[in-house]
Amino acid sequence: MAGSLKERELSVKIYKKLQALGCPSVEGLFLREADGMKALLCTPSMHRLDILQWICTSICPPMKKRFSELKGPQPDSQIKELVQFCHEMLLCRQDDFDLIKGVSSPQRQLALLEQLVDVIPRDESEAREPLGEQVCRNEALLKELFSSPHLQTMLHPTCNPWPVEIRELLSRREAAGQSSNTASKKSHNLPSKQREDSLKEVTESLQKTNTALEEIHKECVFLHSDPQSSGRSSTHLSPPALRLAIVDLSQLMTAFSQLYDSDFREYCNRAAPQLRESAEAFSTAHSLLAACTKELQALNQLSVTSLALTSTVEGQQQCRRFWSRGHMQSLPAKIEELKRRYKDFLCIYQRSRERMREESAGEKRDYRRE
Repeated sequence: MAGSLKERELSVKIYKKLQALGCPSVEGLFLREADGMKALLCTPSMHRLDILQWICTSICPPMKKRFSELKGPQPDSQIKELVQFCHEMLLCRQDDFDLIKGVSSPQRQLALLEQLVDVIPRDESEAREPLGEQVCRNEALLKELFSSPHLQTMLHPTCNPWPVEIRELLSRREAAGQSSNTASKKSHNLPSKQREDSLKEVTESLQKTNTALEEIHKECVFLHSDPQSSGRSSTHLSPPALRLAIVDLSQLMTAFSQLYDSDFREYCNRAAPQLRESAEAFSTAHSLLAACTKELQALNQLSVTSLALTSTVEGQQQCRRFWSRGHMQSLPAKIEELKRRYKDFLCIYQRSRERMREESAGEKRDYRRE
């Protein structure tokens, strides 16, 4: 329920922004309910594709030429162009056709529309402003920029923003520049042979630096790619994508600065905590508790092993097998049968011994009588 309410509010917000920007696809639509606005923006239709096409052409005017080259209503080609543009804007994947068609979840569609509408430049509203007011506003902005104490920090940051590879090349370049300066100062006092050797070393270092810079320039595709050629295979960063990234970065920095001023500042200015002597007692208690825990785990493992062994023995006793005579019996029943057979054998043996004793006693008596 909360998700649907949020989607309705976002639909109303986007619809009002489109009306304020003068989108021709929403002119003449007198929608007052949030459900109707949501259906317009999140239901697959040609009207929705026209709204997306107008947004894309407003962000990037060269896109009008590409859409005008499409002959007749071709929704598939139109969808492909829109997906390619949103992919260049870093808003979707290159194969995310369901998002542009309007098949995916309304939450994703509204998030995409909100990001696209926020990037639309307000050139028409700025063009209506008088020239004198624009000049005054630009001068005030430049004064604020150059008088800001953070300008030098931005131009000369303490943390070098370059990656490690480029940082190493720049340090080598600075070292080569310093060595060339020192070599030029000492060149007046050196012989001609030493001057030639130093010039060779400086030339080699400069050539290495130039080759390294050329390799870096080849890797940075967006520095030498044509911004007008926005083909499907191009991988450069378009100006709308850079604009979107800058807007997101500024919003994150603003949110963090507000959070820092409200919550984090008082904690960052505190001194480090002082550790007391009782910390050793806590470490000793922790080690003893850890040893006790290990012993308890060992006892638990022993009880688990005992239960497993008991269950195995009970299973062996209850399991019925075929024995030598071909009868299926369990182990206890077989043991009872063996006990019974052993008792019967002992009884027969004792009786036979008694008979033998009686017979031998009778023979002895007969012999004595004779």
